[in-house]
Amino acid sequence: MKWDEMRESDNVEDVRGGSPDSSSDSSSDSSSFPLGMLGGLGGLGAGGIAIALIAGLFFKVNPAQILGFLPNAKQPAPQALVKQPTKDRDAAFVKSILGDTEDTWGRIFKQQLKTNYQAPKLVLFDGSVNSACGSAKTSAGPFYCPADKKVYLDMGFFKYLEATAGSDADFARAYAIAHEVGHHIQNLRGTSNQVRQLKSSSSKVKANELSVRQELQADCLAGVWGHFTAQRGLISDQDIQKALNTATQIGDDYLQRQSKKGHVIPESFTHGTSQQRVTWFKRGLDKGDINQCDTFATNQL
Repeated sequence: MKWDEMRESDNVEDVRGGSPDSSSDSSSDSSSFPLGMLGGLGGLGAGGIAIALIAGLFFKVNPAQILGFLPNAKQPAPQALVKQPTKDRDAAFVKSILGDTEDTWGRIFKQQLKTNYQAPKLVLFDGSVNSACGSAKTSAGPFYCPADKKVYLDMGFFKYLEATAGSDADFARAYAIAHEVGHHIQNLRGTSNQVRQLKSSSSKVKANELSVRQELQADCLAGVWGHFTAQRGLISDQDIQKALNTATQIGDDYLQRQSKKGHVIPESFTHGTSQQRVTWFKRGLDKGDINQCDTFATNQL
């Protein structure tokens, strides 16, 4: 992945080493948008789960070693995750991926939606952070907060992946960022608010179904970004093939088989099955059309 050929974004707030409160507005209602609203396993955001499973497949590491970093897991998070300084290369990588999503979505919004794209901020933190959606620690993984339109990322989580899976985890990192940017696009288009309102008056099973559709759409939007990035020669055919292969490893059915000893509960799914995630990521990747990502208008996911 030729991330070093991408433009670095200026929309990165680096609050590492500072007060966790420095990236949040104290007047925001943090109870309005709980961090768990997007679903996930044990509080881990969709991007965090994707990274864990992608790293497991890419580098032949048991995903449980990474998912064991979750709250309530047996393995405690290494203290080094919070205390070790982050390499400048890592920060440059994040800025480059975010910059490329800005350039790509800026063109897509103008060409396909006839409007201007409003890029999100990305907050780099260490240990913990307060957002308009509440507080979070490293174990939350990358997440997007619709209340302040920011993506939050603790580089220590990537540092842990590097120590566990190896240094060549660029595509896994990029996929996580692109997925969270996908949630930002949903927020810009009003999808997030509509889903939140529907979930507030729905049964738990129906709310889970809405979460699945929301997450699959974010997968599709990440695929749309990949489509245009591949066209520019920044992602190789090998990267694309790995993406399709790893999409099978981040479905709810796969995760439940790993964590529940083979027992799968479809009505509890919040992100979609492996097949569904492959289908929607590939749709975005093949079509490069944001209008092909309407997971809410189809009965067949």
